[in-house]
Amino acid sequence: MKNYNSRLYFFFIFSVFLVTSSAVAQQLDPVLVDLINKGLNKSHSVQIQNFNAEQAKIDQKLAKSVFLPKLTFNGSYTRLDDDITFDDDTQNLLIATQKLLIKEASGIPFNSPFPEGIPLEPVPYLQSKNILKSSMDLDWVLFSGFEASNALKASKHKEASINYLAMAEKDKIALQIIETYDKLALVYASERVLNTSENFLNEQEHYVRKAIENGLATPIGRKKVELAQQQLAGKMLEFNQNKKLLIEVLHQLTNESKESLALLNPQLQPLTASSLSRSEKRNEIKALEEAEKATLYKSKMQKNNFIPKLALKGHYEFLEEDLSLLDPKWYVGVGVKWNVFDANQSHLESKKTLIEGKKYRQQLEEADEMIALSIIKAELAYEASLQNSEMIQKEIELANDTYEMIDKQYRNNLASIKEVLDALNDLEKANFKLQQSYFDQRRAVANLLNANGTLNY
Repeated sequence: MKNYNSRLYFFFIFSVFLVTSSAVAQQLDPVLVDLINKGLNKSHSVQIQNFNAEQAKIDQKLAKSVFLPKLTFNGSYTRLDDDITFDDDTQNLLIATQKLLIKEASGIPFNSPFPEGIPLEPVPYLQSKNILKSSMDLDWVLFSGFEASNALKASKHKEASINYLAMAEKDKIALQIIETYDKLALVYASERVLNTSENFLNEQEHYVRKAIENGLATPIGRKKVELAQQQLAGKMLEFNQNKKLLIEVLHQLTNESKESLALLNPQLQPLTASSLSRSEKRNEIKALEEAEKATLYKSKMQKNNFIPKLALKGHYEFLEEDLSLLDPKWYVGVGVKWNVFDANQSHLESKKTLIEGKKYRQQLEEADEMIALSIIKAELAYEASLQNSEMIQKEIELANDTYEMIDKQYRNNLASIKEVLDALNDLEKANFKLQQSYFDQRRAVANLLNANGTLNY
């Protein structure tokens, strides 16, 4: 019994040494890294941000496409109620003019009557009542008043902001998976402590049974041991329920099969502060900065509505038969559009966008303050976890010595079974508190890495 307790004691002393050693590996468990990657691929929120970034890229292409020529092919058929013709006086004038031209060409005197038998051309319609058209139109913006260029810049900054938001979202998911994985490791650590307690209780049950047989103990002592075993069984049930719940959470986060997750054996490997460094800015800060820049360029774009725009317009008719006498076959022109007054809509929209930018500035300053506070809290939590580990080391040492002493006294009828069970319970709690300190330390380090913007996975 004493040798078993001593081995347990040295095991935990060695574990605590790992906490304070500067040689502790800083990299995450490869299994955990794989779960994080699967979680990022599965995350709906990350996928939504990726789609938002794709939309921003399309907005950039749309801004560039403003300067590309646009060709349109048109086709139509129209039937009027009647042909469109000249009025009677105009038709008579055209017929008389035609006769004069024929007489002049034939050498007939001006005052002579028009000879019979010479055919005359009918006066053409202005527009036939059956109209079949096929044409092509060209529209080409030559100068957009800087609206397109500012829209392009705004969409680029919007895309950058979305990408930073996606990275920030990935950090949140990674933290959630790391914490769930560590909770599972803590549950397994509790199982090891419970198994140790079970072994102790089995030894006590065997000893009490022999003592009762030899008249050295009463059945009450055995009932107390049985009660402690029932309490331990309740803790084992709680362990199994927590394990099942955490596996379900990891399954939801990573889409990894529950069967594979049930085979995991995570260990709480303490992290030290030697790997902690600070990046220039958090992804959330970068996202807000890019969003603020996007609003500035959007405001400029709205103001540019008052700058004249220049465009080229072209038209070509493929079919000539049904064109009216006034319709051209083709034309090309350059036009200017100048929005002089639009009831202050552009000005108000620009002002509204600038206010949006000011909101981003306030969010940015608030985020800076919250990050600074979170860094301090994480640093304090990390220091407290190290101090707590040292304290628990002494607590385990004391609890182990106390249990050995009371167990020896009980075997010599100098202590009650209740005192033995209480001492065993204290040792069990101290051993588990050590694992809890590992968990708290990893939380503090992970939060500090995230606060510093250096969480790598």
